[in-house]
Amino acid sequence: MTTYAPKVSNAWNLFTYFMFGTAAVMMAGGIWSLDASFSAKGYYAMSALMLVYTTASITKVLRDKEESDRIYNKIEDAKTERLLAEASRDEY
Repeated sequence: MTTYAPKVSNAWNLFTYFMFGTAAVMMAGGIWSLDASFSAKGYYAMSALMLVYTTASITKVLRDKEESDRIYNKIEDAKTERLLAEASRDEY
């Protein structure tokens, strides 16, 4: 029982990295040109970095959970198939 796992293209990876870089430059430029004190700019910069970090962490946690659920389901399917095979063998 194999499942299809779609591959992500290199073009999509490059686009994603490019968009991340663009967003980071735009955020840094916005904070730099902000008419505020240095401490306020630092607060906004730290908040932006924390937002990026937590977004990556949430994405990783969700992906890890999905992969562990998939592995658990494969194990359960294998156990069920083994039990069914044993039950059908006992019938004959």
